[in-house]
Amino acid sequence: MNLVDHFRRMAGNNLWSNDRLYRAVLQLKPGEFEAERTSFFPSIKATLNHILAVDYLYLDFLEEGGVGAAAHDDFVPFDEPQALFAAQAASDRRLIAFCDRLSADDLDRRVITDRREDGMIPERIGDILAHVFLHDIHHRGQVHAMLSGTSVAPPQLDEFLLDYDLKLRKAEVERLELSNQAKATS
Repeated sequence: MNLVDHFRRMAGNNLWSNDRLYRAVLQLKPGEFEAERTSFFPSIKATLNHILAVDYLYLDFLEEGGVGAAAHDDFVPFDEPQALFAAQAASDRRLIAFCDRLSADDLDRRVITDRREDGMIPERIGDILAHVFLHDIHHRGQVHAMLSGTSVAPPQLDEFLLDYDLKLRKAEVERLELSNQAKATS
């Protein structure tokens, strides 16, 4: 597997993990989504909104959309988990489409990142993608931990890449139309 293929699989994993996490969040009892909790952000709602706001920012950088820091700064948080889920899924699909268009040469290409008062900083696409995946995994882990203090059990989020786990993800991956990632490799 080369690095472009790895990033494509990570983009698929991002959609799959978010889908699993949001399906748990949608089962929360009234008040649990926005309830104050101990974490970096004070609630499941705030953490999931942060993930999406940062995804918007980095997708703008990667796609060279020209919105810059305003992609994050002008983000309007979602109050309802269903609407947030739909927006996150659409963002995840944008990331998959971006990764599907990548070539190996693109990974070292630099795009401008708007760092407000720190200036316009050129960054490598490969580094930005690695950062986005780490950022999302980090904060999904916080939501996962916060779910432990709710009426809903946190879902398993690490059954995506190994052939051994195929039976545990196959139906979801097919539903999400990630079937090329549901197949075992040999």
